Amino acid sequence: MQIRKRRILADLLEYLPSNRRNWMLVSLLGVTLCGVVAATATTPNSPPPVPLQTVIERLPVIPTAYDTDDDLPFAYDERVLPGDTIDSIFRRLKISDPEALAFLRGTEAGRAALRQIRSGRSVTALVEPDGRLRTLSLPITQGNGRFSIERTAEGLRVIDEDAQEAPTLVEMRSAVIEYSLFGATDAAGIPDSVATKLAEIFGTEIDFHTDLRQGDSFSVVYETRYEQGSPSRTAKILAAEFINRGNRHLVVLFRGEDGREQYYTADGRSLRQAFLRSPLEFSRVTSGFGRRLHPIHRNWRTHAGVDFAAPTGTPVKATSDGTVSFVGAQGGYGNIVIVQHRDRYATAYAHLSGFASGLRKGQRVSQGDVIGYVGMTGWATGPHLHYEIRINNVPHDPLNIALPTAQPLSKGELTKFNEQTAPMLARLALLNRTTVSALRAETVSSQQAGN
Repeated sequence: MQIRKRRILADLLEYLPSNRRNWMLVSLLGVTLCGVVAATATTPNSPPPVPLQTVIERLPVIPTAYDTDDDLPFAYDERVLPGDTIDSIFRRLKISDPEALAFLRGTEAGRAALRQIRSGRSVTALVEPDGRLRTLSLPITQGNGRFSIERTAEGLRVIDEDAQEAPTLVEMRSAVIEYSLFGATDAAGIPDSVATKLAEIFGTEIDFHTDLRQGDSFSVVYETRYEQGSPSRTAKILAAEFINRGNRHLVVLFRGEDGREQYYTADGRSLRQAFLRSPLEFSRVTSGFGRRLHPIHRNWRTHAGVDFAAPTGTPVKATSDGTVSFVGAQGGYGNIVIVQHRDRYATAYAHLSGFASGLRKGQRVSQGDVIGYVGMTGWATGPHLHYEIRINNVPHDPLNIALPTAQPLSKGELTKFNEQTAPMLARLALLNRTTVSALRAETVSSQQAGN
């Protein structure tokens, strides 16, 4: 029995002539590639390719049918746009009510409201299916209030908004600083107005441009007023706490016996300074206190105050609480206001272009109240404010004098302060999971350590 030796095709190539060997290699390689392509291009049981075609079909719009037998009104809550008039508002709210337009334009209260329509806030209305008004509430600028009318059996009438005061809710929020104060308040859902007020309140203790650190935290208790179930504006901050670089700063709002509200620390120390350094927000000093060559008389004289350059009409603020002792024209001072303060202090504001409306001698003014406007009356070569601080009627340098601190609370006021501020401190303590007494003690010790 003969044994047949099997050899693969590649083993036989060495026995072939060179030209036939090359031809066979090419053929073998070609068959192999065809098999790969065929294996790659075909899939068992795959359907043949189908060409895609875009089909656009217009569907008919089904009209909305309203039940005309239903007398329920349509409720609208729209934002008042800049440039809106009562006519454009009526068109947008689908109101067809000549009687309502005549009522608004024909009554004194209606005309006053139409002149004060405020953009950016909501106008609400209940409108009958036939377009007649049932109720309408317009936002107006006066006192951030609203003007509302309603239809009764006797006709249209104005709703007394004072009898329906918008509800005020107390809200509490806490946040941790990651990058900035406003970034933290945005993340916690705190309005920007609250963030701005926080920076203002703690501005004497914390420099918000350089002192903030990642990990600082704060808690705030504030009021929010609601209209039509939606927050309309932030009323005021009632209490706040800020922990900066490990130091705790805490403030609460306290209403004194005179009815004025101020912010105090937990131990009853007022955050207000007795005197502001400048009666103008933005200005520059053009002439200091002391001897100088007078710009008009061209001789050397004592300059009894400091000159602040500012445009005509810039508001001038009282730098401390006091009583107006003089308002009017006075020689080279031109229009001047003199305010008498406690402890023999007085301040003078000269060269004014005008006075605050209704300002008169004997009137009480508070720190920050506008009392006049920058001008160049009297001996002046340009618009500026001449500002003096006098002690026993003797002028002192406003930029270098050691000003007194705010008057502390009396013993009786301190007792009332502790009683009035305890509920707000309790809310902060709730946020911090501590007690009111511990919060007061920790805040005072932290403030003393910071000093």
